[in-house]
Amino acid sequence: MAEESEEQDAAEPSREAAGTAQGAGGIAIGVMTGGAAAAGTGARAEDRARRAAAAPPPPCAGPPVSAPPAGIGVGAMTGGAVAAGRDARALDASSPYVAASAELAAAVGVLREQLRVLAPSAETAEIDAELAGAEREIAESGQVRRSRLQWLRDRLDLGATAAAGLASAAAVVQACLQLLG
Repeated sequence: MAEESEEQDAAEPSREAAGTAQGAGGIAIGVMTGGAAAAGTGARAEDRARRAAAAPPPPCAGPPVSAPPAGIGVGAMTGGAVAAGRDARALDASSPYVAASAELAAAVGVLREQLRVLAPSAETAEIDAELAGAEREIAESGQVRRSRLQWLRDRLDLGATAAAGLASAAAVVQACLQLLG
């Protein structure tokens, strides 16, 4: 119930916020699930949520969101922080971790095994180190750093590395995409 109130408050600014947003920046958000938004004089927005994983936002029902003059337009937002206008500040101090899926854990282990068939190189050592870090995080907490998932996805999805050609690399990329949303 409190989340619905927060979502409504963020999507429908008060008369005071709407009045100060003119000429000082404003925010238009189509769909917001978590996070923080502020507009106008002395604006501050802060998100310190401890989300295990970001769920994909629901699809926008209406037309695309337009940014107000000198402001920010967000079509869909899951977590994070947005501020616009004079003295605006935004801080996203939410958890940098996402809950690891069983599929990711399995795919990481298989890819580490398959890396051994490649000729040793700085590239394969770097990828193996990131995979080992992911395995360690999953074993210790059941979570993995979002930045690590993004790094693995980027490195393995581009096909620019020898490891990207391994069959299990596609499974790691798919698991990363599912967790990153």
